[in-house]
This record gives sequence, C-alpha cells and structure tokens, in this order.
Amino acid sequence: MTETKAPLGKMRIAGWIVSGLVGLFLAFSASLKFFMPDVVRETLSGLGWPAHHDLMIGTIEAVCVILYLIPQTAVLGAVLETALLGGAIATNVRVDNPLFSHELFGVYLCVLLWLGLWLRDQRIRDLLPLRR
Repeated sequence: MTETKAPLGKMRIAGWIVSGLVGLFLAFSASLKFFMPDVVRETLSGLGWPAHHDLMIGTIEAVCVILYLIPQTAVLGAVLETALLGGAIATNVRVDNPLFSHELFGVYLCVLLWLGLWLRDQRIRDLLPLRR
C-alpha cells in the first residue's frame, strides 16, 4: 500500500525557500574553510582563532547544514547550528566587533533558520505556537 502525500501548502513551500536560502548561505560559509584557506585564516586569526581550528570549524558547519536540510534530522541540525552561531556571536562580542553588523548577525541567521523550520514543520509550530 503506497501512501499519497498531500500537495505542499504555501507555508511549507515558504519554509523550504527560507531554509534553502539559509542553508545556501551556511554551506557557502563552510565551503570557504575548505576552498579559500588564506581568506579564512586572515579572518579567523583576527577573531583570535588559531589556524589549526579552521578545518574543524568548517566541518562542523557543513555537518550542521546537512543535518538541517534533511527533514528527519532538521531539528537536530537547527539546535546544533544555533549552538555554533552562539559561539560565533560570543567570538564577535569578545573582540568588540560592531553590534548590528557582526555581533547580532548570528541572531539574524538563527531567527531565519528557525523561521524556515517553523514554516515547514507542523511539529515545530505545535511546539512554538504564535498567539494572536
């Protein structure tokens, strides 16, 4: 017996669009660690990160994005990506980077990350309902 899926609703489609855009940005960020090590080294050294952490950070970013974009592991990916972005926020606060463009950038990404998941997954909407 095969199960037929109902057509995607507008909310779910919007959620996949938001999730896809966030996923593309985060995948690009991870790919920089693999393909542009000089740029990454300069940036991360300015934030106080030793060179031997570059590849590890890129790998963690890539794993988080992959988990986020797979429906069965999306919540785990979102939680792990939120933790990773929390570390990025703390790093930017520690070096006293500008508030709105650097320190809060991880917050902006997390809001979009969770918005995409909220729009595409009824279980998340049930867990975090918006009230009128």
